[in-house]
Amino acid sequence: MALALCLQVLGSLGGWLSLYFSCCHVNKHRSYEWSCRLVTLAHGVLAIGLSAYIGFIDGPWPFTYPGSPNTPLQAHVLCLTLGYFIFDLGWCLYFRSEGALMLAHHTLSILGITMALVLGESGTEVNAVLFGSELTNPLLQLRWFLRETGRYHGFAGAVADFLFVALFTGVRIGLGARLLFCEMVSPKPRWFMKAGGVALYAVSWGFMVSIWRFAWRKSIKKYQAWRSRRGEEPQRKRNGHLRAH
Repeated sequence: MALALCLQVLGSLGGWLSLYFSCCHVNKHRSYEWSCRLVTLAHGVLAIGLSAYIGFIDGPWPFTYPGSPNTPLQAHVLCLTLGYFIFDLGWCLYFRSEGALMLAHHTLSILGITMALVLGESGTEVNAVLFGSELTNPLLQLRWFLRETGRYHGFAGAVADFLFVALFTGVRIGLGARLLFCEMVSPKPRWFMKAGGVALYAVSWGFMVSIWRFAWRKSIKKYQAWRSRRGEEPQRKRNGHLRAH
């Protein structure tokens, strides 16, 4: 069983690396980060679909049965995601593209998934954490691609920002707190899985503080721009054009 899981993780890592190098070959005129984010987007969409199917259809329900034995499908999805996280962490370290908070998130994710696979249990709640953490991923990548193509400062960028902040707050912070509570009060999960859940939730709060700071600064800029336009309107009505200063 251990050998089979290792082979699945290595196969997943090889698959993500192949996809990355293929994107680099196709997008030669783009940066390496462009190709890496395409891989991240592909993993995000795939992880959301698979983890949603496991959590909502295949079961068991993570809020009721944390610490349950892993199902074969859970193990396959965790191997797939572990390979991706190893690839992405290696890429981030090589290009030094991320700060301590993101590196901590990736490291904790790798440790949590590895422990769930080694123990053969807790895949239920780890899969739920995967769903919550990846749900905002496509929006995050969309914001980056809009910025890179010069389309961020418009309606699409505003919608992406709003949905990203709303989903992150509601799912990763709101539902995440509920899942963490169920994990802590249940006698089944091991203590180190509970400790990992606390650490990962703390990292989510670190991201949340940064996100709300960004949202506050952007709101202030929009308000100042609105006040500036309101101040120019009376001048237009009197003169028909802006007065030169």
